[in-house]
This record gives sequence, C-alpha cells and structure tokens, in this order.
Amino acid sequence: MSEFILETAGLTKEFKGFAAVSNVDLKVRRGHIHALIGPNGAGKTTVFNLLTKFLPPTRGSITFDGQDITREAPAATARRGLVRSFQISATFPHLSVMENVRIGLQRKLGTEFHFWRSEKSLNVLNDRAMELLEAVDLTQFADTVTAEMPYGRKRALEIATTLALEPTMMLLDEPTQGMGQEDIGRVVELIRKVSANRTILMVEHNLSVVANLCDRITVLQRGSILAEGPYEEVSKNPQVLEAYVGSSDMNDAHH
Repeated sequence: MSEFILETAGLTKEFKGFAAVSNVDLKVRRGHIHALIGPNGAGKTTVFNLLTKFLPPTRGSITFDGQDITREAPAATARRGLVRSFQISATFPHLSVMENVRIGLQRKLGTEFHFWRSEKSLNVLNDRAMELLEAVDLTQFADTVTAEMPYGRKRALEIATTLALEPTMMLLDEPTQGMGQEDIGRVVELIRKVSANRTILMVEHNLSVVANLCDRITVLQRGSILAEGPYEEVSKNPQVLEAYVGSSDMNDAHH
C-alpha cells in the first residue's frame, strides 16, 4: 500500500490552446488533510474536475489507491471511495434534513431498496441517518425543511450526505465560502472530525482555515504547482507571497 492515496503525473488540461492545468504532479498522503490554494484562475477547480472525472485530461494520469483511474467514468471513481462533496450530494431543498441523508444512504445501497416503495421500509435507514446527523451536529434539525436551515448548517448537511457514501477520500470545494466566523469555526471542527480514518483534499480561500487545519498545502499558480509543503514553510516562500500580493496577504492568516 503506497503512502500516497492519490497521485497525478503530468496532469494537463488545455482549453483551445490555453493550459488551465499544466503538468501537475500532485501527491496526497493517506490520512492527510491536504489543501489546494492559489490566486483566482490558478486552476484549482479544474484540478478538482479532473480528479472527479468531470473533465478528461488532455495529458497525464491519475492514480487512486494504486489503480489508474484516468479514463474511468465519474460514477466508477466515486464508487471506489473518491467522492466530491456537493457533487452527488447536492441536497434537495424541499425535503427535510433527515430525508436528504436517507437519500444518500439509499444511493450507497444502490438498487436493492428501490422495490421497497413504502415509507415504513425505509426506517431501516433511519438509525444510520440519525448517526450521521449526530456526527455533523444536526440532530436538532432532523425534521427541518432543508431550505430553511442557516447556510453553514446546509454545508454540514452536504458533508453528512457525502459521508453516507462512505468515502475513503473526500474532496471539499471551498467548504467555508460565504460563511461568517461562527459557521467557519463549526465547519473547521466538523472537517477535523470527519477526517478521522480518511483523506481530505480541499480547495480553500480562507488561509486561516488552511493554517489551522491542513497537514500539507499545494500552491497553484497559472495552472502549475508553485510550492508545496506544510503551511509554515509555504507561507514564508517569497514566490508564494508574491503570487498572493493583491489577492490576500498570507500574513493576515496568522491573526
């Protein structure tokens, strides 16, 4: 078993002659919380789209858990346990929080439950659903209509529905975006909690979140890796500081 659960080699994506991602060699260590950071337009979202098979690479390869998954269909990759939150788990706003988690659990079970149309038969899933809601601190919202929940709690629900799929590795795309301080704190603690026994790769703009949470950071700039390492080291790298000037000062993250 390799210490790296996910590796890319020469990963490249060109759109009409423009390289959005260029020769990226990413290595994510098993069990780590790994952040992908960089100024806007650095290619972070494109990397995520390549890893989850939403886009085919122009060149390069992706290996997950020792298997080459470069040309695999998105659903097959997700079944291996590489799951992007908010990908399959986009929540249904008109359903309750509990119902949303149950749908995630049904997905994991596949078709075997589909012939049990009656409401009562789904109670099998209720205990597991409540466990997941407990894990993300949402038990008191179980019967709330999802649309009526505060924003930060919706993100927690999306994480719960992703956890229903039992991922080995979770990709989180800007999990704290648009949140106030209190919600950010809650989501950071939640990510720390769900990272037990799994690997997390996240795109995150908020550098204090990254400094607080991540074992390792990869900085992208114009589609290429500019620097990689622990936050302490990366945040002192002159090239990184220069790349960030104007968008956000890395030193602010410490305060």
